[in-house]
Amino acid sequence: MGAKILLAAGGTGGHLFPAFALLEELKRRGASVHVVTDERVDRYKADTAADGMHVVPSATVSGWNPFALLKTAMKLGDGYFKAKKLIKELEPDFVLGFGGYPTFPPLHAAADLGVPTGLHDQNAIMGRANRMLARKVDVIATCFESVKNLPEGVEGKVHLTGNPVRDKVLKVMDIPYPDFQHRIHLLIFGGSQGARFFSDMVPEALSYLDRELKSRLSVVQQCRPEDLMRVREVYQAAGISANCQSFFDDLPAEMAAAHLIICRSGASTVAELAVCGRPAIMVPLPHALDNDQLLNARSLVDAGGGWIKEQKTIEAPRLAERVTTLLSEPHLLQAAARNAKSMGRPDAVKALADLVLARCGS
Repeated sequence: MGAKILLAAGGTGGHLFPAFALLEELKRRGASVHVVTDERVDRYKADTAADGMHVVPSATVSGWNPFALLKTAMKLGDGYFKAKKLIKELEPDFVLGFGGYPTFPPLHAAADLGVPTGLHDQNAIMGRANRMLARKVDVIATCFESVKNLPEGVEGKVHLTGNPVRDKVLKVMDIPYPDFQHRIHLLIFGGSQGARFFSDMVPEALSYLDRELKSRLSVVQQCRPEDLMRVREVYQAAGISANCQSFFDDLPAEMAAAHLIICRSGASTVAELAVCGRPAIMVPLPHALDNDQLLNARSLVDAGGGWIKEQKTIEAPRLAERVTTLLSEPHLLQAAARNAKSMGRPDAVKALADLVLARCGS
């Protein structure tokens, strides 16, 4: 009989995508895999083949208001006892957390019950929930050669595996960087929920492009539902062909078709850019805790695989100039694509699965 694994992850794409990628690999190896997270998983769970999806109460520690801290502590305590009950019922061989405060109750409960535990941290700086759990778990998997804010004394637990990417990404990773023919494909997305800043800024910036370049553009942009109509209207007025949707069934396929991508720099996005080998102008989320998105982007930029534009510095005419330069000099984008590809870790999911199964004796 195969191993039974419980994956714990916060309910955002950045935590869930690598968890789901590992789930797919573990299932291929005959394991039974359950996922425990928070209620935000509803928009993702239809895409998974988990043997069970479980929601436990959780809360994020924010601020130092005594009443807020008490409320958070009570909710995490409730989550701990419900997670403990779940783990006793499932009897998993290993529990792996992917970050976010919803991992806190299951990892604590598993460790207290003597179940082998581990963490996977996606970012170039360890997340706060993972930092609080690092000394309690048995093993820590990381995605970057150097990770900031690792607690002292955990170095012996650390294994570099990389960030698992979904099967949809692996299916397109061998598609060559597209030739520059008449059409130029530009992809814009802002993470799992879109980004209003991109809806405000990018269509305006592209409207500054010269007529000949606009006539060659084919834009694909992910937008929040409430932004769709106005974004489409800006593109239509600018004479730019654009496909704007709130959700794309196969975003990795759109990545593979793109000559240039404008996006955030969450850990999963950076990993997917590298595996696909696509150049990007990355706009890190300005209010991210610990500035993790900026550090993630720098790893790709330092390798020559993309460019950083901090949100506070972006003006539409200047962004238009940057896009014009890149699209008018294909050799810059082709070189960046090769450099991004050199950073890819398509075997990350296998390395992480090996680490997990070795720890549970399978």
